Amino acid sequence: MIPVKQKSVKFPIYSTQAFYIAQSGMDYGVRYCSDQGWRGATDTGRLDYDRLNVIGAKNLVIGKVDAKFTINYDTGTNILTSTGEINNSSEKRIVSASNFNQFLRLTFTSSPCWISGYSNRRAQFNIIRWRTTGVTLNAFTATWQENTIPASTITEIYIGGTRRFLGAYSSGGGKTSFSSNPSIPTSPSRLVEIRWNQVMNTPRNIVITFYSTTNVAYTFNLDPEGNNLPGC
Repeated sequence: MIPVKQKSVKFPIYSTQAFYIAQSGMDYGVRYCSDQGWRGATDTGRLDYDRLNVIGAKNLVIGKVDAKFTINYDTGTNILTSTGEINNSSEKRIVSASNFNQFLRLTFTSSPCWISGYSNRRAQFNIIRWRTTGVTLNAFTATWQENTIPASTITEIYIGGTRRFLGAYSSGGGKTSFSSNPSIPTSPSRLVEIRWNQVMNTPRNIVITFYSTTNVAYTFNLDPEGNNLPGC
């Protein structure tokens, strides 16, 4: 009986481990959404919250035990589930969080692209707010790389069809205020258009950060591959 008892005791241990692994997956999902605006390594990858469903299993090693968690977000029910598993065993635990959109911030709803007829000069993309708490933007910063001489500047930024910035902003130019402050709704999404003063030579690594009136930063990487944007 002693060997049998020693062999069976690992099952409740595995169950407890699977539970904490599932909790780790939940923490991962919350952190992922806090780092919104990240589309992964490809320009055409799935966008933000939707990528929660395609992150796949994260493999872990706890001592000599192989384990993993898998997360899934259901936009219809607004529930995130995380499944913790011990590999090579039947032990599996699932935890869930309802009203998960409280952890979502501003996200892309369309891939950034150059507007037809304005390649390497005018970019556009859509953003949306998921939290019920309002977000009003009042400033921005931006960085990008190019081979253009002299270097280009952002001359205009439109959000929701209204011009919010007019001037000459150089890459890395520091935090700059909008002339009027756009409120970002939960629905429908807002169209963002960024205009440069000239056609750029090999633009890449374009990143723009918007700041709210409560000084929260929302960073959007328009070109995660670092190889320029596609055309719309």
